[in-house]
Amino acid sequence: MARRSLTRRLVLGGAAATALVAGAWLVVGHLDRARLGRPIPSSALPAVVVIEPGSSLTAIANDLAGAGLLEHPGSWVRQARREGVAARVHAGEYLVPAGATPRAVLDLLVAGQVRLHSVTLVEGWTYRQALAALLAHPAVVATLTEVTDESVREAVGLGQLHPEGQFFPDTYLFARGTREVDLLRQAHERLSRELALAWDRRRTDLPLASPYEALILASIVEKETGVAGERPLIAGVFANRLRRGMRLQTDPTVIYGLGETFDGNLRKADLQRDTPYNTYTRAGLPPTPIALVGREALEAAVQPADTEALYFVATGRGDGRHYFSRTLAEHNDNVARYLATLRGATEEGPP
Repeated sequence: MARRSLTRRLVLGGAAATALVAGAWLVVGHLDRARLGRPIPSSALPAVVVIEPGSSLTAIANDLAGAGLLEHPGSWVRQARREGVAARVHAGEYLVPAGATPRAVLDLLVAGQVRLHSVTLVEGWTYRQALAALLAHPAVVATLTEVTDESVREAVGLGQLHPEGQFFPDTYLFARGTREVDLLRQAHERLSRELALAWDRRRTDLPLASPYEALILASIVEKETGVAGERPLIAGVFANRLRRGMRLQTDPTVIYGLGETFDGNLRKADLQRDTPYNTYTRAGLPPTPIALVGREALEAAVQPADTEALYFVATGRGDGRHYFSRTLAEHNDNVARYLATLRGATEEGPP
């Protein structure tokens, strides 16, 4: 009888101990959740934290505590384990905003909502200028050992395409540690989509044989004017000249062909110096685009304005606009007006 009583007391004692432990765990859990819900001191926020690949949850908690983001790292670790997310914390760079709580930090890391950086590729840039902007960004990882047309073509997967004009100008968002090659691929894929859409909307009477020729013409339009309303007119002039077999005679192609030897001053001798890109000495389009092309220039190239103009020249007023003319005589008059404006004359002309 005494033995049964002792056994009963042991069983009851074990159950009580288990209940006590469970109760204590519930109390600790309640305390941990309360701690995780308290706002992080405003003096510590906003903050940028970097979680290295392979870091343990405890190491991450200690780093966060060292940055002033966790007052109770143990509570943070225990709560992550309770929820089964301890192994789901993602490496990367994170921005912890003002007003955040330790709970919010945990959610941020589990969701992998890494901080995004941005870089802008500008319309009219050459691809080398675009690549230089990527390489200058502190969050971009450089992997190209050399920058040549061949190395870029191979790294991006362009096949036999020349890299010029193969990247769409826009603002791109990316996580720290993104390779420059990956951003170039993204920009090239975007360009391919934009070019295909533009080509599908082309006029049926275009003097262009392929989407690539449309891209070349669009790059010339991009460099000739920054005035949106003039782009279709500029494209219309070049389309008219192509139909008649006239040389395009456009300065930006000559400048591109001169490369690094161009000093900013285009001379008569430069116009007479033959290169594959000199549209004064060679008929037709140049062999490749000469710049990065935006959507408006693409649209202008495939949907040029209906115009009889064969010539244009800058107004000289500094507004980026041009005079357009049908005949060489009219063009020469406009050139004279342009020169007079440069000399400070007050003669007015059309915008």
